[in-house]
Amino acid sequence: MLASLADYHTHTPLCRHADGWPVDLARVAAERGLGELGFADHNPMPEPFDDWRMLIGELPRYIESVQEARAAFPQLNIKLGLECDYLPGHEAWIEQLAGMADWDYLIGSVHYLPGGWEVDHPKYISRHTDSADEIWASYWQTYEQCIRSRLFDFVGHPDLPKKFGIRPSGDLRRFYEPTIAALAETGTPFEINTAGWRKECAEQYPAVSFIELAHTAGIPLLISSDAHTPGDVAADFPQAAALARTAGYTSTLRFTRRQRTAVPLQ
Repeated sequence: MLASLADYHTHTPLCRHADGWPVDLARVAAERGLGELGFADHNPMPEPFDDWRMLIGELPRYIESVQEARAAFPQLNIKLGLECDYLPGHEAWIEQLAGMADWDYLIGSVHYLPGGWEVDHPKYISRHTDSADEIWASYWQTYEQCIRSRLFDFVGHPDLPKKFGIRPSGDLRRFYEPTIAALAETGTPFEINTAGWRKECAEQYPAVSFIELAHTAGIPLLISSDAHTPGDVAADFPQAAALARTAGYTSTLRFTRRQRTAVPLQ
C-alpha cells in the first residue's frame, strides 16, 4: 500500500531537534516499502535566527547527506527539499534559497506569528489559552499570505496552532475557508501531516473538515509524516490515506525539480 505514497516532510540532525541522518531514514523507508522519500529540513536563514534550523554554512552538508542516502539506497527515489518558514518581509531570502540547489520541492510553513513568537513552542502555551481566537486569526492570516506568495510547492501542517489541543470555540471553518480559497486560487497543494497524532492534539494536521473543504475546492494533497526520527517515516500513512479517500481523494502528488505529477492514491 505504501508504494503509492511519498513521504516528503522529514528532518535531519542539522535542525538540532531530530535524530537520524538521511541514510537512516532511507533504510526505514525501504523496509516499509515507501514509494518515495524526501527530505525537507528547516531552511537556514542568512544570519543566526533561532536554535532549531541548520545554519547557512551547513547547507552543503545537508545536500551531501541526502546524496549519501541516494548512494546507499539506489532502489529508492530520494528527493531534496526544504521546509521554509514564511516570514512576511523575508520573501527575497526564500527566492535566493530557491536558487541554491536543485530542489525537488519547497514546503511553506508558518511557525512564527507576526509578534515574533512561535505558535508551536511549549514555552508559549499560556498564550493559547488566554486568546485562542486571536492566535488562530493571526496564524491563518499569515498562512494565507504564505500561500499567496506563490513561493512554495505545497504547504505544511495547516492547522498547527491546535498542537496543544487548544482550539477556539464554534465552527472552525471560519478560519479554514479563506485559506481554502487561497489554495484554490493559487493552485497550491497541502499536506495531511500525521505528526499531529503524536502530539497533544492527537489529530492529524489538518482537521477532517479542512480536508473535505479542500477536496470540494479541487485542491491536491500529499501525505507527510514530519519525521524527526527514523521510526516516524511513513507513520500512520494507511490511516491518513483512508481519511483522504473518505473525503473523496483518489490521487496524491510526486515532485521532481519542482514539477509535480499526480499518482493514484491506492
